[in-house]
Amino acid sequence: MSECARIIDVLKRSLKTRGLTYKDLAQRLSLSESSVKRVFAAETFTLERLENICAAIGMTVTELVQMTAKSNEAPNTLLTVEQEQLLASNARLLACFYLLLNGHSAAEIAERLELNEREQRALYVKLDAARLIELLPRLKARLRVGPVVTWRSDGPVHQLYEQQVKAEFLNADFQAAEEALHFRTAELSEASARILIRKLDRLAQEFADFAALDVHLPAKDKHSVALMMAFRPWVFSMFEGLRR
Repeated sequence: MSECARIIDVLKRSLKTRGLTYKDLAQRLSLSESSVKRVFAAETFTLERLENICAAIGMTVTELVQMTAKSNEAPNTLLTVEQEQLLASNARLLACFYLLLNGHSAAEIAERLELNEREQRALYVKLDAARLIELLPRLKARLRVGPVVTWRSDGPVHQLYEQQVKAEFLNADFQAAEEALHFRTAELSEASARILIRKLDRLAQEFADFAALDVHLPAKDKHSVALMMAFRPWVFSMFEGLRR
């Protein structure tokens, strides 16, 4: 993929993560929807047009280029068992790593975790030694993994927090504007089940794409969210009680 194509791809994903359609963008640019579609399809952006589009969706051209550069790095998403063991052994270290994954500055992390400079540096040194980050001068850090990490299903972090996460996450009525809970049961063929599993895999990848896209946004423009997906053969225990 060419550099221009990558920039446009990130721009399209930026529109998607902000919930904007071509029609919305056209209205903000005082253009027709068909004109906007033609521009994106032909990949013909003048610098002025690119600047106007970025401004219309609340970002700068510089931020777009930086996000494109980050998207080309293809970072790791799976940690080693040893790295997970280290994080599972220290809750504050795990929290610090999570905030770094999500693009928080040293000052924001210090405030969030109530750390003094010595304590924060000690956490960064441990993360650096584990090759999770590269520690830079002035308490800056460059991620060696992420920005979305897939925890091992049988790994130390999952085993330590699985029950707590499930209980806390599901302890809600899921009625708020940014909440959703869907539970369905049916009898499906193996072919249909495989299709649904592939769709869940794609949704998980989209979640990771959005996280990578938004990692550079200011902390005030985003908040922590979680997505839980599950699919398996299952029969409600109620039926056992109805059997003679």
